[in-house]
Amino acid sequence: MTTLEDAPPGPPSGRIAAFLRPRVGGFPRTFWALWAGTLLNRLGTMVEPFLGLYLTTMRGLSLGQAGAVMAVLGVGSLFGTLAGGTLADRIGRRATLTTATVGTGVAMLVLGYAQGIAAIVAAALLLGFLLDMYRPAASAIVADIISPADRPRAFGLLFWAINLGWAVAMVLGGTLAQRGFLWLFWIDAATCVGFGLLTWRAIPETRARDGGGSGVLAGFGRVLRDRVMVGYTLICVAYIFVLMQGMTTMPLAMKQDGLGPQAYGAAIAANGVLIIIVQPLVNAWLARRDHSLVMAVGIVGVGIGYGLTSLASSTLSYTATILVWTLGEIMVASVLQAIVADLAPADLRGRYSGLYGMAWSGGFLLAPLGGTQLLGAGGAPLLWLTCTGLAVGAAAALVALAPAIRRRHVAALDVPFSS
Repeated sequence: MTTLEDAPPGPPSGRIAAFLRPRVGGFPRTFWALWAGTLLNRLGTMVEPFLGLYLTTMRGLSLGQAGAVMAVLGVGSLFGTLAGGTLADRIGRRATLTTATVGTGVAMLVLGYAQGIAAIVAAALLLGFLLDMYRPAASAIVADIISPADRPRAFGLLFWAINLGWAVAMVLGGTLAQRGFLWLFWIDAATCVGFGLLTWRAIPETRARDGGGSGVLAGFGRVLRDRVMVGYTLICVAYIFVLMQGMTTMPLAMKQDGLGPQAYGAAIAANGVLIIIVQPLVNAWLARRDHSLVMAVGIVGVGIGYGLTSLASSTLSYTATILVWTLGEIMVASVLQAIVADLAPADLRGRYSGLYGMAWSGGFLLAPLGGTQLLGAGGAPLLWLTCTGLAVGAAAALVALAPAIRRRHVAALDVPFSS
């Protein structure tokens, strides 16, 4: 008589396990708590995409005033990321992440109920400061608990969760906005606080006991003296400037071709759909390749995609170019933060992640400013071909920096690791 123990495993379950193991297997419970919190947080990200519309329709601000408020939000984010990196090294990852996410939830409601330009600007500055403060702590947690060989997979899974949550949030946010913008603020606040409570309950402190780092200025002085990290950060700024054109100036370029917001929404949705489908399939394979080469090829792919946009004039053609640069984005995202983790010494992981986060904050600030200037000066061809040139230049700089990055990666692999 054959028992259940003697029976061979069914082919379907065996195939599923074989598929999942190299992609999601081997990570500790702490990582999955961080992953779940990240997904929850992104599911509620509804205020930022609709903030300009909210300010002009519900608060009666002019386009210039709304733009100034969003710029203040970006400036706050720039300083908040630096503060988050310092706090992650000084008081710990868990306390920083919890404080930042719960604080963000409160600041969301403050902004939602603020009236008058002065109060709105002050609330936007507070929200911007807290909004991205958690990111260095989250990145440092991954570096603390995941071995260097597995970090690309871990950061790739977080990237996938971010995009999955973002896609759902865009659909729900657009629907809820029609019933009242305050719904967006309350849901965003609730998911931020939920992330903070989950962190406090399920994520232990991962910072090494002797890893308080040096003083604030001395700690960042060490980071800024690391020429490889500074060079890598500048490369990231150029890449992010190019990447963010799809979220900032592309709607304006499509408008010049007679395509409205609905066409842009349909086209840009292809970005999230492709990431959700493709990224889990290729992440483990990309993680085994040379990180600098993968990133350089991905940046060139992003540049080519934006260059092809100069030929687009219909929703279908814009969608096709978005698919091209999204493939490059997937490649870059698979190794982007893993390189930062390899470069950072254990006692400065928060500050290194903070400097890397500044590249994103700076890119978000510069993308609409530079992109609109290029679009106004020479039209869409100048904008998109400049993006291609910047991407190729960034990829070339990364290739030049690759030997140093490779040496640091090998050194990180040689250091005994215990999570």
